[in-house]
Amino acid sequence: MASKIIQELKETVGYIRSVHAGDTPRVGIVLGSGLGNLSREIRVEKEIPYEDIPHFPVSTVEGHQGRLIFGTLSGKPVVVLSGRFHYYEGYTPEQVVFPIRVMKFLGVEVLLLSNAAGGMNKAFKVGDLMIIRDHISLFVVNPLLGKNDTELGPRFPDMSEPYDRSLIAKAKMIAAKLQIPVHEGVYAGVTGPTFETRAEYKLLHIAGGDAVGMSTVQEVIAARHAGLSVFAMSVITDLGIREEDNIITHEEVLQAAGEAEPKLTGIFSQLIAAL
Repeated sequence: MASKIIQELKETVGYIRSVHAGDTPRVGIVLGSGLGNLSREIRVEKEIPYEDIPHFPVSTVEGHQGRLIFGTLSGKPVVVLSGRFHYYEGYTPEQVVFPIRVMKFLGVEVLLLSNAAGGMNKAFKVGDLMIIRDHISLFVVNPLLGKNDTELGPRFPDMSEPYDRSLIAKAKMIAAKLQIPVHEGVYAGVTGPTFETRAEYKLLHIAGGDAVGMSTVQEVIAARHAGLSVFAMSVITDLGIREEDNIITHEEVLQAAGEAEPKLTGIFSQLIAAL
């Protein structure tokens, strides 16, 4: 007998396939805060509101549109989460990663993620892009806690290469061709919803983080557990470590993300074309 999570995944995927019978998407994309405009580049075949999908969470955060989009981007069939879910919204880690597992069951093999992040590397400025080379997940709840279902992945998944090195190399070549400066660094995941204190920024930086955010890490763990190849990129929307007094607002984060979005769109579009 299938476990509860497998049963729910099959019911969700069954519903999605009943309302959209297009090509199997090989690429999944997760769009973070203020980064939803990539969906305008997609030749859309079907949009499904999250609230219509069985067992699916619903986005509650401003800047997250809350639609599952099917279509083609750079000639490749894709499925896009326009709006993601966060632990700080009150969802369990299992609910946060449920859409990633749905993508796997739909046939996705490569997952591309974006997020808005606070910069801790002193070389960063607002609006910069950072390719995530690695992450620190010690400050979030691991979504694989509890009984493991081998239909989802192994009990002890290897995380020595959470972000695919070949995809990182391709993205860096594309950025150079487009003359878009990019950084490469380590993303520290935290629960939020508070922005970090000065001492917390300092601690996370000492621990090895170049940028910090409230998403992505749990999704990546679930994706790697399921055997997906992963590429992720942060838009640096605020600076946590700087000399002057700084008060960070969500509105400023959305504005910075929106201004950097065309650069991110260009890189993602060409990376998908190169797959």
